[in-house]
Order: sequence, then C-alpha cells, then structure tokens
Amino acid sequence: MKMIKDKYLVVGADISGYPLKEAVCAHLRKKGWKIEDLGVKEPNDHSLDNMFQRVGFRVGAKISEGEYERALIFCGTGMGIHIAASKCPHVMSGVVESVPAARRAITGNGVNVLAMGAFYVAPAMGCDIADAYLSGSLGCDQKDIPNFYESHKFAIDEIESFDYEDYKKNGFKIEK
Repeated sequence: MKMIKDKYLVVGADISGYPLKEAVCAHLRKKGWKIEDLGVKEPNDHSLDNMFQRVGFRVGAKISEGEYERALIFCGTGMGIHIAASKCPHVMSGVVESVPAARRAITGNGVNVLAMGAFYVAPAMGCDIADAYLSGSLGCDQKDIPNFYESHKFAIDEIESFDYEDYKKNGFKIEK
C-alpha cells in the first residue's frame, strides 16, 4: 500500500475540479508528494470517461483495492465525486470546505478520501485543507479527550462492517 507517511497520494478531478486539483497538486509536489492523477489532466477535457462519477469510481477503487491509504478528489461541489467514490467498498469519504473540517475529517472520522468543491474552495484554501488533512491521523489532536481514539475507532469499524440487510432484518437496530 502506498502510504501517507511515504508521501504517496492518489487524486482525481472532473473538468470543474481541475483548476483546484492542479493548484493543490502543484503545492503538494513542491513538498515532495508523489501523486497519481486519475482524472482530468488538460483544461479542455470534457470526455465522458472523466465525468465526476467515473473519476470518483477510479479513485475509490484505488482505496478499495488497498493500493493507496488516502486520496483527494475534486469536482464543482465536491458532492458528486464524493458520492461516486463512496460507492466503492472501504471508502470513507467526506466533503470539506474549511481547514478545521478537513482536520476533523481525519482526526475524528478517519476519512480516507477527501473531496473538495472548486466552486466553493479557493486554491490557497485548498492547499491549506490538503495540508491539514494529510498531516493528521485518527485521534491525533484529541489527546485531552478520554477514550477519543477508541470510541471513534469503534464507530469507524462499525460503519465499515455495516450490512444494511442485517440491519433491516434486526428491525433497524444494531445488534450488540
């Protein structure tokens, strides 16, 4: 698996997210990040193959298959590409528009795919968001809160193993 500690990252953007992705990736490459780009690579690429959902599926698959630990994805709102990536198993995706939200996405929610919307996030903010997200880990800022890591890890594990059909059979309750 290509790990954050070794500065490996997979990214993807559709045409709307392309300018933000380019700014964030240029910033990260200056810091030594090795980036695989699975989306739009030219400013006029309107191909069906690089529509937001297809880029989201490709990036999500890299996480699902254990090739990368984390990813950054970009579209106009961040929502569409996030929804698509989330269809892939083992993807815990979140959309953020601020540095505190990015930091909490990783420290509290263990997000492994972070989405940003270029309609709402300026390039400089996108770089700050990426830095905050990539420098954190589950529980890292919460040392003063008793059992923070353990309780959030429990929640993440429960989400990961959630089976809707079992939930439905159990009267929409979690079996202990």
